[in-house]
Amino acid sequence: MPRFPGQDHRHPRPHDVVVGPLDLAARVDEALAVQAVAFGLAADEVAVRRQIVLRHLTQPGARALGATTPDGRLAGFVYGMPNDRTHWWSTVVEPYLRRQGHDAWLDDSFVITELHVHPTFQNMGIGRALITAITDSAAEPRSILSAIDTDSPARGLYHSLGYEDLARQVLFPSAPRPYAVMGAPLPLRRR
Repeated sequence: MPRFPGQDHRHPRPHDVVVGPLDLAARVDEALAVQAVAFGLAADEVAVRRQIVLRHLTQPGARALGATTPDGRLAGFVYGMPNDRTHWWSTVVEPYLRRQGHDAWLDDSFVITELHVHPTFQNMGIGRALITAITDSAAEPRSILSAIDTDSPARGLYHSLGYEDLARQVLFPSAPRPYAVMGAPLPLRRR
């Protein structure tokens, strides 16, 4: 697993991290190393996710941004794409959204597929910078995402940006914990 700036320093500096376009296909292993640490993934889960990420990147409109340190390492990343009701994620969440009267959110939305920040760089505004930058360039009028359905810093961030819970206790086949599906009009609220 790659080393990250800040592991040997007590105080990494967020202003040294630059958010910009990311060739996620070329840097998928480094991005997944960030996700593995941030999300607690085992090696077998990373291998599965690697194939999913590479497949997602072939979808029309898919794009990624990275938060890069001065020495070129990833402190975090985000990727997403225009939502398509035929994609696996949409087919899983659609019944939950329909029960709440929110299934129209699956149309004309930009989905945040993954957003992860290495723990060394969390709580520095990097996640906020990543998600606002990627949604600022979205042609769609709204954004949707899913997050583990618990009071967490990630969900706190999403709420502060204007995301609201559209459905809770959403069960994905291989996930041990339930998720919440959240949606927000674009542009995201700034705080």
